[in-house]
Amino acid sequence: MEMEELRSYIEKLNIDGADEKTEQLRQYMEGVLSWNEKVNLTAITDRQTFVQKHYIDSLLCAESLAFTASSSICDVGTGGGFPGVPLAVCYPDKEFVLMDSLQKRVRIVRELCEEIGLGNVTVIHGRAEELARKKEYRENFDLCVSRAVANMQVLSEYCLPFVKPGGYFIAYKGADCEAEISDASRAIRILGGDKPQIRELPQLDHSLVVVRKKEPTPAAYPRKAGTPAKKPL
Repeated sequence: MEMEELRSYIEKLNIDGADEKTEQLRQYMEGVLSWNEKVNLTAITDRQTFVQKHYIDSLLCAESLAFTASSSICDVGTGGGFPGVPLAVCYPDKEFVLMDSLQKRVRIVRELCEEIGLGNVTVIHGRAEELARKKEYRENFDLCVSRAVANMQVLSEYCLPFVKPGGYFIAYKGADCEAEISDASRAIRILGGDKPQIRELPQLDHSLVVVRKKEPTPAAYPRKAGTPAKKPL
């Protein structure tokens, strides 16, 4: 039943090959749940909830201009592969780089992507503050997405340095995030971002916060690992 709901949602997005993509995601879910008995990848173990909270939730950004206009996408703090893996399965013409600071998670997500034949994903280990200073990643992506559990002040410093000027950063947030966005406005401006746009999805108790990057991020950012969380901008 849960996979039928997912297949219907994929069809609603006008994505070709819904049956094949649904099966790939079913296999990935089973892999995550199997590994989850040994390594903490998700707190969600009910399959119906998994589909709703990890798959449909991850695909919420797919209809936004920021996503459709992007060909290179990074997922900061991917955890068990969300939102990067569902987006990569459904949009094989786009290239994805998934980043996480925990080596065990990275190894498992990489292995599961190989098992389902996902060829447009690269999974890398490292902290965002360190990876964003590497030439091959800094300001190299059309879009950065993140469902990481961090407030927007911190998350902006993690994510905006990866985005090309003219590109976008999308943060997945709860429905009531206006105060958090307001608190982050100075940080976003310092890091080169434009005024955030909030797309509310009240039926799902969610918001997507979309930030267009209008200027390069100053060389001083991101600060050294651990500093953004301890001393938010």
